[in-house]
Amino acid sequence: MKNLRAKGSKNTLLMVFFPGEDSLAYFWDYTLKTNILSIMKSILGLAVLTFSLVLVSFRPSSSYSIDDIAGAMRSGNVGQLSRYLDTRVDISLPEKSDTYSKSQAEMIIRDFFTTNVVQNFLVKHKGENGGSEFCVGVLQTRNGDYRTTLFIKQKGEKQLLQEIRFQPAQ
Repeated sequence: MKNLRAKGSKNTLLMVFFPGEDSLAYFWDYTLKTNILSIMKSILGLAVLTFSLVLVSFRPSSSYSIDDIAGAMRSGNVGQLSRYLDTRVDISLPEKSDTYSKSQAEMIIRDFFTTNVVQNFLVKHKGENGGSEFCVGVLQTRNGDYRTTLFIKQKGEKQLLQEIRFQPAQ
């Protein structure tokens, strides 16, 4: 293989291949390495893009839904339910009603769930009203059923439970 300079240019190189095993082998070796390197870069780029999309799609969601709250009610797990409580919560029980701080609301609901051991929560109706969501269901306990109403409202990026009503079902 000979490298010749083209007329009138200092930087341009003209490659001339002479038939022979060495020059042809060099050409194919160079071409093959270039193609493999290009393919590897494409695969790596695709892998990085795929990995990024997977990470973004499994980002923890900061928004809760009525179904998440209903699941916590169904299990009777106050610790799980407390994740959805707003800083102030209106709670209506058969014997008392008031607005409580989040920690007080946890204690009141825990006491109610201890007295009335939760067996199930059946969602009867859910909907939206003026940017808030609500759910009406039946909380089945050992001591009887309670018509339960849940109200959640959007606060920032989260939907938080703002009101819970427990009324004895007839």
